[in-house]
Amino acid sequence: MATAQVHGGSSRPAALPPLTDGPHRKRLGMVALVATFGGLLFGYDTGVINGALRPMTAELGLTALTEGVVTSSLLFGAAAGAVGGGRLSDTWGRRKTIILLAVLFLAGTLTCVFAPNFEAMVVGRVILGLAVGGASSVVPVYLAELAPYEIRGSIAGRNELMIVIGQLAAFVINAIIGNVWGEHPGAWRIMLAVAALPAIALFLGMLRMPESPRWLISQHRTQEALDVLSTIRSPERATAEMADVKHLTEEEEQMNISGWGALKNKWILRILLVGIGLGVAQQLTGINSIMYYGQSVLIEAGFDSDAALIANIAPGVIAVVGGAIGLSLMQRINRRTTLITGFILTTICHFLIGIASIALPVGDPARPFVILFLVVAFVGSMQTFLNIAVWVMLSEIFPLHIRGFAIGVSIFCLWIANAFLGLFFPTLVAAVGITGTFFLFGIVGILALIFIYTQVPETRGRTLEALEEDVTTGAIYIVRKK
Repeated sequence: MATAQVHGGSSRPAALPPLTDGPHRKRLGMVALVATFGGLLFGYDTGVINGALRPMTAELGLTALTEGVVTSSLLFGAAAGAVGGGRLSDTWGRRKTIILLAVLFLAGTLTCVFAPNFEAMVVGRVILGLAVGGASSVVPVYLAELAPYEIRGSIAGRNELMIVIGQLAAFVINAIIGNVWGEHPGAWRIMLAVAALPAIALFLGMLRMPESPRWLISQHRTQEALDVLSTIRSPERATAEMADVKHLTEEEEQMNISGWGALKNKWILRILLVGIGLGVAQQLTGINSIMYYGQSVLIEAGFDSDAALIANIAPGVIAVVGGAIGLSLMQRINRRTTLITGFILTTICHFLIGIASIALPVGDPARPFVILFLVVAFVGSMQTFLNIAVWVMLSEIFPLHIRGFAIGVSIFCLWIANAFLGLFFPTLVAAVGITGTFFLFGIVGILALIFIYTQVPETRGRTLEALEEDVTTGAIYIVRKK
């Protein structure tokens, strides 16, 4: 951690005592595990629709339009949940907000499971969306604020890994239920009901977890903050971090940095726009179109329905493998390097999928397998280099007093992009086919590369407080390129 000059010419300590092993490291690991059940639910609830939609359509009499509404209703709900969850976590606390989200996960799941018609299903999906959006903004912040800066990437990145594990679990459970009980008219309800188990685990687990010490300090509950830090750090490290965070919090209070008013600072406005850009660029790769409509894409490629349901597990598996690799990269490779590499690889995959769909016409026996291979390569590139890096950066680039608000706004925009893509993806494929769809994704990937290279700063290897000072003064843009 480099020495950081702060406003008014004062400076704060440039170094912290080193990390040490002990019970506090195990405690931190347990806290991260419990909190990331929110990510698991995020992944399962967004992925389960992939296999549940077709039998649901048959039973509830959905049309092409109402299929899109059912899928995207969760996503629009998530947009609202991201903003609401972020704001609530700033005022109510990270821990209490996550407990509330667990209740919403359970309520939404039960509403969907017992939905008698299209309207009730949409209500349940919106409730789930509020929970998913809230989890997407609050859990990464909670993890980042609990983690030591040296391993913040690997701790905060665990949430994204749990998201793809949740999606893989949804694909596997869909395949098992679909092939074993596929003839049963209510099989899709069983697929949805499985999500109740991790929702209960998240609720019960978070009752025993601590509040974010950085949030406690922002509320002037310094003794509670020190008590929490002492359970997840060595005594010397806890005391040093406490002083570090408290110092910067006091300076921010004098500057009155909070909410929309903070955007009067042009550098904070700029970092918010960077956060929005990161979220939207991630979604416009089309990754969640594969997660939601993967079975439909593979049927379009040439697989029959049952084979597509099984083949759809392959992208889920590679997503988990790529996520595990990506988690290890967080502590070894700069964030900017990771993002640029990821967008190069995913853009190449987009163009190759489009070319393959032209070179291998419908009916060619090689077509479905080549496209499946390229889809798996795309998902692997995405999960290894992009998804974890984006979520980690969103959790660490914003100042403490607007962290929940700013990540909420950024993820709101992420979910809106996701929702419109989910709503119109079937129409897009119907209009221009796989070829045109993935060529469009490739063009967007080129634009995203330009944005990342010119606008996104580097954040690896620095404390949240050091990043915060450089964000509020604009210094982070001067030293961003490495």
